[in-house]
Amino acid sequence: MRFGVHLPQYGRASGPESIQRAARQAEDLGLDDVWVSDHQVVPADLSYPPPYLFDPLMTLTWAGAVTTRVGLGTSVLVLPQHATVSVANSIASLDQLSGGRVILGVGAGWIEAEFRALGAGFSDRGARMDEAIDVLRACWEQDPVDFEGRFHRLDSVRLLPKPSRRIPIWVGGHGERAHGRAVARGDGFHALRVTPDEMRDVVARLRRDRPGADFTVSLRRGWDGLRSDPDDVRRELEAFAGAGVEHFLATPEQRTADDWLRSVETLAKIFAEFRGP
Repeated sequence: MRFGVHLPQYGRASGPESIQRAARQAEDLGLDDVWVSDHQVVPADLSYPPPYLFDPLMTLTWAGAVTTRVGLGTSVLVLPQHATVSVANSIASLDQLSGGRVILGVGAGWIEAEFRALGAGFSDRGARMDEAIDVLRACWEQDPVDFEGRFHRLDSVRLLPKPSRRIPIWVGGHGERAHGRAVARGDGFHALRVTPDEMRDVVARLRRDRPGADFTVSLRRGWDGLRSDPDDVRRELEAFAGAGVEHFLATPEQRTADDWLRSVETLAKIFAEFRGP
């Protein structure tokens, strides 16, 4: 099993120093990767997600600059809200600069007002996301790049540098469309808001169509080392691992950087029990 942790990218604990402290800590503790979320604007009448949120790719670059091993992931980049070719360039650049450490988690998004504020279509976001994944692969694998689809057209353009290796794309979500998209276009599925029993069914369907080791089943979970009961975390880890989850992402909720680090330290000790010899 592999274990990651969300960086203090949002809320009161966030800031330039705390982000880099948390990234270094994750690497020192032997965690596999660090993660960020993506919301460019948040409607004022929503209590979630938090509106105070550093840009995801700039945050990962900031974290990658002070680490050498730990993976750098997005959970998730709302791909239909972004200019696809720009994302391709930014992610390829980050992967090169970090020595091949990026995991691109992508999602279709769910806040219609956020799409409206960004001038992005909401009703066709699924179709645009499917095509955007294909465009990313084309930009990373072709030189020059030619692509003609419903939403994108690239006529013999060059996008360099290329990534240092095949960047894994994990599709995030919890519905049938997300499952199908992950199987058809992704290198992994990043699950949200599921129970162990639900996850068992999800994994069975995913593994039926993508049985190979090149496809990862990941789960984002709201574990916090200072708030969650350690035995509850252990029981959930056992249940989800038994359901077939291979990668876990914990998302602490603390208001100071010191408490965030203490939370992660406690979680890392629990995770170490499940790593095996």
